[in-house]
Amino acid sequence: MTYDADVIVIGAGLAGLAATAELVDAGRKVILLDQEPEQSIGGQAHWSFGGMFLVDSPEQRRMRIKDNHALALQDWLGTAGFDREEDTWPRRWAEAYVDFAAGEKRSWLHAQGVRFFPVVGWAERGGYDAGGHGNSVPRFHITWGTGPGLVEPFERRVRAGVARGLVQLRFRHRVTGLSRTAGAVDTVTGEILEPSDAVRGTASSREATGAFSLRAQAVIVTSGGIGGNHELVRRQWPARLGTPPERLLSGVPAHVDGLMLGIAEEAGASHINKDRMWHYTEGIENWDPIWSRHGIRILPGPSSLWLDATGRRLPVPLFPGFDTLGTLDHIMKTGHDHTWFVLNQRIIGKEFALSGSEQNPDLTGKSVRDVISRARQAVPAPVKAFMDHGVDFVVERDLSALVRGMNAVTKEDLIDEAALREVITSRDREIANPFTKDLQVTAIHGARKYLGDKLIRTAAPHRILDPKAGPLIAVRLSILTRKSLGGLETDLSSRVLTPGGEPLPGVYAAGEAAGFGGGGVHGYRALEGTFLGGCVFSGRAAGRAAARAVG
Repeated sequence: MTYDADVIVIGAGLAGLAATAELVDAGRKVILLDQEPEQSIGGQAHWSFGGMFLVDSPEQRRMRIKDNHALALQDWLGTAGFDREEDTWPRRWAEAYVDFAAGEKRSWLHAQGVRFFPVVGWAERGGYDAGGHGNSVPRFHITWGTGPGLVEPFERRVRAGVARGLVQLRFRHRVTGLSRTAGAVDTVTGEILEPSDAVRGTASSREATGAFSLRAQAVIVTSGGIGGNHELVRRQWPARLGTPPERLLSGVPAHVDGLMLGIAEEAGASHINKDRMWHYTEGIENWDPIWSRHGIRILPGPSSLWLDATGRRLPVPLFPGFDTLGTLDHIMKTGHDHTWFVLNQRIIGKEFALSGSEQNPDLTGKSVRDVISRARQAVPAPVKAFMDHGVDFVVERDLSALVRGMNAVTKEDLIDEAALREVITSRDREIANPFTKDLQVTAIHGARKYLGDKLIRTAAPHRILDPKAGPLIAVRLSILTRKSLGGLETDLSSRVLTPGGEPLPGVYAAGEAAGFGGGGVHGYRALEGTFLGGCVFSGRAAGRAAARAVG
């Protein structure tokens, strides 16, 4: 029986590169397929902020953060909320991943040249009890070089495999089918798309110029999620979150379409937890878009007032940076699909970061000088560009003008000036002394007890209406699609399972296509910094297992 390779990997994102790199190390011959042109290698990871979930790291210890495996597992399980029969493998993957994050993850990445920014971020703070959602301590480690800095070592290993004759890179190959011989999936078929010089992230042609059929002893699916396919997002939208938003921004390019998941299902794969997904609530329309409906996520500090579409404060503990999906749940019950941040220039200058490698040129470019320069600016340049050009931003010297601008953005008179003034004034009264009944103000004081937040992420408590801290700023926030939390069900060897629980012969899956492991390692919610790590962990597992199986 003749094979074109030992293993075919479908998808040249981070998980696919990690799997291929492991196969190369084992001396296996690999064909790596992707429907996009070569300039998009690395997939969505390239565009990411590069956040990584680590436990008891040297960076944490230097910041005086006490973390350990037991605390991290408590946080993960409390966040995931596993409660379904099909959560057996996702829970086992969760336990394995926390072991990895508290064990060899950092040293393994460090050996490949990955380095981290010294200040650890505190994402998804929760705000509930100890057994509930959220990170008890800061764990968000920013890769030095952001997403491209994490992609680089895996791409380098894959290209070394190309030089050795072990890897064939076949871009513009769009998979349309998987088929079997003697019971095992060993054939991948599809269309060869016309060559494209489309810039990374932009739409590429779907014009087919031919067909292909390739055979291998094993197939690894690393094709990503569904975030660029709004029709599929709406079709799988969880009933618990009500009706899907009419207006959605895209946090990923259009080619993140989820079509490969359906192809795997047709071949016999179990696709579980389809209704679990991760969409951000702090999306803003990119003033300089790369892909259609391109949205950027604000990574906020804790001080902005978060208001619903009518100007009411969101309930406790739905403060900026505390509970993404809890906030989404609340928003979808308000009858509107947008919310507002109201703040001032002092807060935006200290507390706003924008997710994405292209929005952080200092970190992406690994420039210490530019990082220092950014810290000295009143408002970082990427944020200032949105203040100047973003359609969601209203910047005014007085509250009356701010309210008029907010209503002009939505073309509805939903915000009442007198009511909003009372909301802000009530909050500002709580700033006058160290005691407060306002739990958001308590959270601000608590954040500043952490050195990292005090240095670069949390403004000193002050009145929002203080003229010296102005101008005033309002930012309209929309729902931003991003990640699938469900996926192809896999065992700890990344073997894809059938609906009956048996391995689908010859098929493995990793990354977002596998729910970052098991078909949903995050359960209902995520702790952040866990998506990229899930790609490398599950990709590594798939590559190593497939290498053993075809050896």
